[in-house]
Amino acid sequence: MKRHTTISVVTPSYNQGRFIEETIKSVISQAGDFHIEYLIMDGGSKDESVEIIKKYEQMLNDKSWPVKCLGISYKWVSEKDEGQADAVNKGFRASTGEILGWINSDDTYCPGAFANALKHFEAHKEDIMVYGEGFHIKENGELIDRYYTEPFDYARLAEVCYILQPTVFLRRRVLDETGFLNKELHYCMDYEYWIRIGKRFKIGYTSAPMANFRVYPETKTMSRRLEIHREIIMVINGNFGYVPINWVVVFADEYANKLFKRRNILFLIYRDIVFKFLFARFNRHKISTLKLIKFFCTKKKSD
Repeated sequence: MKRHTTISVVTPSYNQGRFIEETIKSVISQAGDFHIEYLIMDGGSKDESVEIIKKYEQMLNDKSWPVKCLGISYKWVSEKDEGQADAVNKGFRASTGEILGWINSDDTYCPGAFANALKHFEAHKEDIMVYGEGFHIKENGELIDRYYTEPFDYARLAEVCYILQPTVFLRRRVLDETGFLNKELHYCMDYEYWIRIGKRFKIGYTSAPMANFRVYPETKTMSRRLEIHREIIMVINGNFGYVPINWVVVFADEYANKLFKRRNILFLIYRDIVFKFLFARFNRHKISTLKLIKFFCTKKKSD
């Protein structure tokens, strides 16, 4: 008799009452020949989050929610944690599924995402992780554009993070082989995890639409750009031994913008000083002069 797969998904959340209902519905609406284990790790929210979480727990318990898979196990806690990575790690430790994923409480899965992940893993036994296509959406859920994605290439991960976090699914053994998320990181713990996994294991790609990433002013991605890029630079340098030009330029731009109005002459001077210092600090002779000239020629044309 065939043993059906359980897909365990973790949602870390804190005060996301505006969006968490959409996230929950996108998880428990997934259809296919599998069981879903859903774990919501709420960090002690003070808004309506817990009421919304309880609402769907009740609907699943009294069978008023139309389950489209083989069954749903719905678990949640609301307690203080040490941040997003810690919450995801707690969820992974409490999970039992053969396939793992996590999705933040302002993002959503596309219909068919779980079935597409399972289909890929069944066809590609050697892959320990799979990711797919994703999209940026507005605060109201309206589509903005496609997130830039490409088939997996480890070296390219140094240059661009082309893997959208909620599109990722993992085989459970990745926890034993690679460990958990680094909870010392606050912004790019997912990016660092892909690098760590890709360094040792085969990662697969599917062209199927998998998830939507919500973009709005309060997100860490939009509101803490300097801190994000500082952490990214340290992660890339620590893993690859150099930092590509594009990351150094973006960091220098954000750093100078903290002190001077963008496009002010002082901003431009300070940005160039910061870039030259960081480029020398992280790269020395790692990047050819020809590549550097080509980059800045392209940049000037686009400015």
